[in-house]
Amino acid sequence: MTTNAAAARPGAGFLRIESLSKSFVPGKPVFADVSFTLDRGEFVCIIGHSGCGKTTILNVLAGLDTASGGHVFMDGREVAGPSLERGVVFQSHALMPWLTVRKNIAFAVQSRWPDWSAAQVDEQVRKFVALVGLDGAIDKKPSQLSGGMKQRVGIARAFSIQPKMLLLDEPFGALDALTRGSIQDELMSIVRQTQQTVFMITHDVDEAILLADRILLMSNGTETAGGYRPGNIAETVVNPLPRERTRAGLHHLDGYYALRNHIVDFLVTRAKAS
Repeated sequence: MTTNAAAARPGAGFLRIESLSKSFVPGKPVFADVSFTLDRGEFVCIIGHSGCGKTTILNVLAGLDTASGGHVFMDGREVAGPSLERGVVFQSHALMPWLTVRKNIAFAVQSRWPDWSAAQVDEQVRKFVALVGLDGAIDKKPSQLSGGMKQRVGIARAFSIQPKMLLLDEPFGALDALTRGSIQDELMSIVRQTQQTVFMITHDVDEAILLADRILLMSNGTETAGGYRPGNIAETVVNPLPRERTRAGLHHLDGYYALRNHIVDFLVTRAKAS
């Protein structure tokens, strides 16, 4: 079930994180020596308790924050600052409230391809609005949309610029269970169609099992008898379930309960252990 030899996989290393660390207090880094890779087209989730540094890692990957040490390389180049090669979706949809769905997404598309004609931009917008099932709401403003619809727009906007990698920071955390499940299915479908590389933060064990090819289990920084121990990637879990899994059928699959229990056991007994 587990592996620490990610670099040995064929095609590994589209995204490489090497010895990453982040300190806010001298001598007590939130995390240190964090290293892992993502393959092109791979979906990786990271799980850990609040405060372990998951969002900080994602922000460093997005170029929105800087690490105290270490390096991030994507497609052979070091990450330095934000880039349209990396699409980001946060828990808050971050839509511009004065613009319609069409214009919110068009703004991103025009930023990505400034030389495109209005017709080309609109075609791209319509394509990704259709992918998230919002054709009927394309000319509505965010105030006219439900929370789930707003998050769909955020996802469509991120996919519309065709980034090399998608970064998701608990994008469904504020949604009700039914809406969350529906958007999980849609995200899974779009990722399969586009072969998108995805790095996602979640606190939901079943969400990670449904979506991820691999799940990174992250420990918190802890005071121990031998001194302070920074947070780190404690374990990498390879998802053994069939990739064409569905939310409805997940709990019927052989190996599901063993995988779920393993992750829950880590969160309960080992993520904060001294």
